Amino acid sequence: MSAIAILFLVIAAVLVWGGLIGSIGFLSARPEVPSYPDGGEDGPA
Repeated sequence: MSAIAILFLVIAAVLVWGGLIGSIGFLSARPEVPSYPDGGEDGPA
C-alpha cells in the first residue's frame, strides 16, 4: 500500500471509531430524554 492509502485508512478509522466512542460517551451521560413532546397518547379504545 502506498503512503497516501495508509493515511486515508488511518483517517477513516479515526473518524469511525471516534464517532463510536463519542456516541457511547454521549449516551452514557444522557441515557434518556428528560421530556417528550405533547401528543402521541392513545385514547380509550
